[in-house]
Order: sequence, then C-alpha cells, then structure tokens
Amino acid sequence: MHRIAAQPLDVLRTRTSAKWRLYPADVLPLPVAEMDYPLPEPVAAALHAAVDRSDTGYAAGSGPIAEAFAPFALERFGWEVDPARVTSTGDVAMGLVEVLRRVTSPGDRVVVTPPIYPPFFDIVTEASAAVVEVPMTGGIDAGWALDLDGIDRAFAAGAKAMLLCNPHNPIGLVPSRDELAALAEIAARHGATIVSDEVHGPLSQPDSVYTPFLNVSDAAREFGVTVTAGTKAFNLAGLKAAMIVTASERGDAVRRGMPYEVEWRMSQFGSIASIAAFREGGFWLDGVLASLDDNRRLLAELLADELPGVRYRMPQASYLAWLDFSALGWGDDPAAYALEHAKVALGVGPQFGATAGRGHVRLNFACTPEVLAEAITRLADAR
Repeated sequence: MHRIAAQPLDVLRTRTSAKWRLYPADVLPLPVAEMDYPLPEPVAAALHAAVDRSDTGYAAGSGPIAEAFAPFALERFGWEVDPARVTSTGDVAMGLVEVLRRVTSPGDRVVVTPPIYPPFFDIVTEASAAVVEVPMTGGIDAGWALDLDGIDRAFAAGAKAMLLCNPHNPIGLVPSRDELAALAEIAARHGATIVSDEVHGPLSQPDSVYTPFLNVSDAAREFGVTVTAGTKAFNLAGLKAAMIVTASERGDAVRRGMPYEVEWRMSQFGSIASIAAFREGGFWLDGVLASLDDNRRLLAELLADELPGVRYRMPQASYLAWLDFSALGWGDDPAAYALEHAKVALGVGPQFGATAGRGHVRLNFACTPEVLAEAITRLADAR
C-alpha cells in the first residue's frame, strides 16, 4: 500500500491555520483536528484553477457537491445517497445545529455520549435545547460501546433527539451495524431523531467497517438525519462545506423546513475542493489511511516503551488518540501539565466531558513519525 508523507515541521510552521498559530514555536501542537499531509493534487489543482479564472462568487447550491458525493459514498461505503436529498451548508457543526432546531423545541433534551467532541455540548445549547449525558460504556481496556439502555431511558424520560458521533470522536470507535440498528429501533419506539455526525467516516481503517447510519435499516432512514463532509478526510476544514443528508419523507421535511440561507453558507472554494476530492481523491485518501495506520501502531509502541503508565486503545477510525494519563499524577487536566512541562499541546480531556474526560487527553497523530516520537519523548521526559 502506498503512503502519503506528512510535511516536515519547517514547512508546517509556515501555515497560518489554527494548529500552527495558537502556540509558541517551541511547542509541538497536537490538539487541533488538522492533518499535516499536503493537499491531494487534484484538490490543489482545482483550487488554483478557480483562482486563475476568478471563480470566487457564491457556490451553486447543493446539486454539484451532492452529485460528486453520491458515487463516492456508494463506492467506498455501499451507501446509496439520493442527491435530491442533500442540502449543503457551511460545516458539520452548522448542520447539526440546524437539524436540532427542526426536530426539537426550546428546552427539549438531547442525548450526547461523553467522552465526546466538545462542541457537541455547545451545539445542543445553541439549538435552545438541553444536554442529557449518557456516557459511553466500557473503556480503553474493555472496549467502548453505546449505552443503549441508558439512551432508551433518556428517550423514555422525554429526550427528543440524540447527537450520534459515527465514527466516535475522540475514542475512534466505529459502531457495529447491529449496534446502530438497535439504536434506530430505540429511536423509532420513542419517536426520537438520531442526528448523526459522520465526518470521520471516510477515515475508518479497512479493518473496521464503517456503516453510515442511514444505511442501517428502515427505522434508521425514517428517524435519522446525517450531517457529513469531506473536510476531515481531505483536510479541508477551513474551506467550509458540509452536507445534510436524509432518506425518508420525515427526514426530507427536516431539510425543507430550514431557512433559505442554510444551503448558501457553503463556500465556493469548499464546494470546488470537495467535488475534486470526492471524484479524484480516493488514491490520496488510501495513502493517508495507510500512513495513519502506521502511526496509530507506532503510538502504541512509543507509549509501551516510554510511557507505559499511559493507557491507549488503538482507534478504529480518525487520526485522534484518546489517552488516559491518570497514572502519571498530572491531575484532572494533564494537557495543562504537558503544555507547561513538555511543550506539547494536547486536547484538554475534561472538555470532552467533565467526568469522562478527567485525567485524559486527545492527541492528533496525523503527523510525521518523527514528530510523534518527539512528542512522546518530551512527555516521558516531563514525568
């Protein structure tokens, strides 16, 4: 399998994105979900061509990106997406908020499953709803799973929706088809909506089968709405392009009820880049997945050798590692200690859940092996 090499630090430090501007130059920045790989050549070429023709107006709606995404989803995931059932928007978080606004009323409760992507908490409140936490079960040693009984109880108690992270950020879990089918049945029984963030789906490793929620069952299609994008898989987050996807009349009503402006928040460059990525970026994506596979395994070796007290379960998807630093005695927020004493920036565990994230950090391993090794050495030296 071919591999895509991450760019070296001297090149990366010329970038002006958040990952490379939020910390001093002596810090290795590994918290922000940006990859250190160069853009796919077809994407870069498409963007250069757009600049050359001064093609910087408004994106032409949902149609072009939906038509490019549908064959990509079918080929890679066996997911039949109807382009007519896709509404574009600026990013996944925007899409999640707009869906929640359509399927809840102010004050309604929405289930989230910590440890979870921190903006999920804000997304719920931005939609004028209230967070209900149903933590993941299991853990780093036993393996993670959705607490289906707990979710059932939350819906029975009146929760109207759930934010599903499929695959799950930060733990890298790819839920099984059976698990997702059971979740869909629970939602159907209570008339609740599963709003599924699937932006990390294309970053699932080949040894883990990512199942799009809308591909699971009739119940999932009826009671599910998916929000996804190519932005994580192809490193396009700053270009602002995402899709809200439905597969039933109930779901279509959610999209149709959105304000006119939701569709037009997608940027022209986001549309152009995403279309090129979906149509021509598969070879590059396969190479990135191979490099990420190397790095998730390298991380396990480095931790065993240099930080054996740190607990880690190799993620099935994404380029994010959820690490338990509790044994090091670095407190509830070990990322603060790591930044001060090791000059390594990591994701702040308690932001992913006040209880579930205590003593944990999130580490981005979409970097060169040398940067990853240097980060672990610095952390080990800071003990």
